[in-house]
Amino acid sequence: MCYLDFIMQKGYILMQCCDTGNNKMQKCLNKSTILRLARYLRVLKKLKPLGFVKVFSNNLGDAIGVTPSVVRKDFSMISIPGNKRGGYNIDNLITELGAVLGKNQSHDVVLAGCGRIGSALMEYKEFAKDGIRLLAGFDLDPARAGAKSIPVYDIKDMPEFIRSHNITVGIIAVPDTAAAQVLEKMTGAGIQGVLNFAPVELKGSGGCLILNVNLGLEIENLFYQVKLGDKQADLSDLN
Repeated sequence: MCYLDFIMQKGYILMQCCDTGNNKMQKCLNKSTILRLARYLRVLKKLKPLGFVKVFSNNLGDAIGVTPSVVRKDFSMISIPGNKRGGYNIDNLITELGAVLGKNQSHDVVLAGCGRIGSALMEYKEFAKDGIRLLAGFDLDPARAGAKSIPVYDIKDMPEFIRSHNITVGIIAVPDTAAAQVLEKMTGAGIQGVLNFAPVELKGSGGCLILNVNLGLEIENLFYQVKLGDKQADLSDLN
């Protein structure tokens, strides 16, 4: 999984903080289910241009690494009936999943911290395809203002911008020493969900959902999984 794909997977969960028009349904779905639905949608959008009209639960399951029964269960939770013989109509699935995930409307986001990670996010063109609009970046360094494709403003202007644009989701990509203060400014202005790339774990307050993305820990976990796989392979050779 590439770095920005990992970002997008986290971003899908944050999108649930926005008003999708399916609030009652959203409460029934946990984070894992929402992520799987988003991954199904991505697969379907790749199949459609290839001329596929129907898809089966085993096809979708193989594509994202789950069993067909998990696929059918996920769809049943959002009232999409299964059809083992006829399969699912791809156009219908795209429409239904898009509605549940809020893909039929745009989701506005702001970014605090326009350094290397922040700059990568501002230049990520796939956001628009996923209905995510990064409206503005905010930074302490005035030299970064106006140097990006997305406008960059002084960090002190962030709360008013959030309020005036009714934004509910923010991204934090500042140094660890500034993260808590930035979070406080965001939540005080009405932010309900935060994707945190600062190298410090932040905790939510006042009902704010926070997803901490520690790239170092993710890589460490990957090394552990690789070593674990090697050990299991060695043990199997002894049997």
